[in-house]
Amino acid sequence: MTKYVIHGGKPLFGEIDISGAKNAAVAIIPAALLVDGSCRIENIPQISDVTLILNILQELGADVRTVNRTTVDVDCSHIRNARVPEELARKIRASYYLIGALLGRFGSAQVPPPGGCDFGGRPIDQHIKGFLAMGAEVDVRGGFIHARAEKGRMQGTHVYLDIVSVGATMNIMLAAVLAEGMTVIENAAKEPHIVDLANFLNSMGADIMGAGTDVIKIRGVERLSGGTYSIIPDQIEAGTYMAAVAAAGGEVLVKNVIPKHLECITAKLLEMGVTVEERDDAVLVRRDGKLTRTNVKTLPYPGFPTDMQPQIAAVLCLAEGTSVLTEGVWDNRYRYVDEFRRMGAQIQVDGKIAVIEGVDHLTGARIQACDLRAGAAMVIAGLAAQGVTEIGCIHHIERGYEDIVRKLSGVGADIRVVVTPDEEKQSQVG
Repeated sequence: MTKYVIHGGKPLFGEIDISGAKNAAVAIIPAALLVDGSCRIENIPQISDVTLILNILQELGADVRTVNRTTVDVDCSHIRNARVPEELARKIRASYYLIGALLGRFGSAQVPPPGGCDFGGRPIDQHIKGFLAMGAEVDVRGGFIHARAEKGRMQGTHVYLDIVSVGATMNIMLAAVLAEGMTVIENAAKEPHIVDLANFLNSMGADIMGAGTDVIKIRGVERLSGGTYSIIPDQIEAGTYMAAVAAAGGEVLVKNVIPKHLECITAKLLEMGVTVEERDDAVLVRRDGKLTRTNVKTLPYPGFPTDMQPQIAAVLCLAEGTSVLTEGVWDNRYRYVDEFRRMGAQIQVDGKIAVIEGVDHLTGARIQACDLRAGAAMVIAGLAAQGVTEIGCIHHIERGYEDIVRKLSGVGADIRVVVTPDEEKQSQVG
């Protein structure tokens, strides 16, 4: 069993460079299926989800060549297969982007239901609603989602999303770029990675307008050509390290970021007494006094991100007074609470609401990461805690954080990876 061992209670000082955005990369890489020719994708994060999606493309027949640690050339010109390998796809939530991309490229797709973190019901009904409106037949049989464009090519149409869905917005965009006519997505999500996907596609010859607003218009084109594109910095990785400084104390310059993307996170840290100074492409985060309580509700962008909810909870555990945390997106994102309680946190959960009574300190314990962002939150708690924290199931964390141990060690954290013999394995969760 591989685990993180953290000796907590050490403030953080120095600089951390942020990698490319996970949530952009896992959509942009499938989007290469739509490109007639080779595209070079830069600033790719070195995380297991990206490795999986690249492996899926290779299994389909794509030519994937590593240029350097953060750059790959992807050429999907010779792919003739629209059936995604089951074993790989079930390990990653973002495999559903292959449905839209394959429908756009071939007019058909056979993709297993997606995997990834389990936050309760995460249906793709809004994705399917969009595909149906664009003239596709969709059904599930033999363990695969089968989709086929009735006219051989997707058809432009109006799609109104019943809920603001990042995944559905991006998947319908992928299906629409080579469609016949104009597609309009109303009540679209506005997250930075949606804008990044649109910018990637436009740089390859697509005609997409309005990304970043609640109405996106996609005029179908005949083909996309190759080119070079650099992925935006990861908003959630940056926010995670900002939260780590807030919890553990110290002063860290978080580099290679777009400060505007972080404003929803910055605002809450400022309310808690953390100093955040914006630079051109960096933020300086400093905390040397006590943390004060605040209330947080997760919302679609530009609201506070659901992917930062567990991390801000770790900080609120150490704030003076009672904070209320409301999950406004997913149904079951508090599974980490029992692990926090092992460390001395005082949290009560009722449905989507968590009431957090701040404590003077957390105490190190043996805990298990139950999903990607909860795992990152446990790292934050361990950095701030007194004593030793051991975190198991770290494969969840490595799905979305590149070199987290190296980056934290570089700012003074006492964190290391430890491999224990089989007989010492703990029961794994998730």
